[in-house]
Amino acid sequence: MITNIQYIISNHTNPYQNLALEEHLLKTVGEEECILYLWQNEKTVVIGKNQNPWKECKIAELKKDGGKLVRRLSGGGAVFHDLGNLNFTFLVRKNNYDVEKQLEVILRAVNRLGILAKKSGRNDITVEGRKFSGNAFYSDGIHSYHHGTILINVDMSRLSDYLNVAKDKLKSKGVDSVRSRVVNLQEYRPDLNIDIMKEELVNALGEVYGRKPEPRKPILIDTKEVDKLTIKFSSWEWIYGRKLTFSNCFEHRFPWGNIELQFCVSAGVIETCTVYSDSLNTDFIELIAAYLKGCHFTADAMVHALQEVPVEEETSRLQKDIITMISPTKADL
Repeated sequence: MITNIQYIISNHTNPYQNLALEEHLLKTVGEEECILYLWQNEKTVVIGKNQNPWKECKIAELKKDGGKLVRRLSGGGAVFHDLGNLNFTFLVRKNNYDVEKQLEVILRAVNRLGILAKKSGRNDITVEGRKFSGNAFYSDGIHSYHHGTILINVDMSRLSDYLNVAKDKLKSKGVDSVRSRVVNLQEYRPDLNIDIMKEELVNALGEVYGRKPEPRKPILIDTKEVDKLTIKFSSWEWIYGRKLTFSNCFEHRFPWGNIELQFCVSAGVIETCTVYSDSLNTDFIELIAAYLKGCHFTADAMVHALQEVPVEEETSRLQKDIITMISPTKADL
């Protein structure tokens, strides 16, 4: 039985810090506690635990614009966060986990604003059939959380800029996202902002659970542990290095001939590379696969490897063209 209701509002917009604090709160939530954690990420694509980042996100475009890619603990699909979106997380012990009650907090807060919100399916909240909140769930067997988004004034044009990358020849065993019609709540209440939504959520939390919510005391936050978790969430191994295997192909015709590179990638590392070409410079072409094998599947790593391939004057043009084909933006693929 929950006897202690607390809330915490992050003042960070760095997704790695925010997800680190979320996991720390998960590990430290008390037996009879419910914590409501409110947080925002700036220009971030968040992918589910078992998703392929190269399939879900236009990584090069995101990084070029100063955005961040992060992988969360929970499953589900990829989402774009900016400061027009408010994230919430309910953290409890598993025996106190009640998704219907937790969703009621969101529904009540939004309905009190004069917006008729409804639960749709297993993990969406909608207005007039349009989604403004997607939800996901995680448990370590003892502790559980339920988190999600609330779209207040998100820049919808950015959704297509960074999400749902269409690589025709990429075949993945990861979990693909399902795109839905989405809507900002400001369409229904133009004066709504993030601060108003935060206040309504804290008020609704108290109403649903029948107790006055109290801010979580800073002394209960182990900043050193949060720092360690921040390093984890920002690491290559966590974001890209999961054991997801996929194939990809780059192909182009240049004045000197056609070239096709076929990759098999596992845990973000090129396991095999096969090269096909009708170029007359066969010696150089045959070296490419050996130099790319074992590289991280990022533009920087692959460009560096290709720059190490020995070239003569007549093959330097080939080397430059292949580097441009792989990574015209010199960012992650």
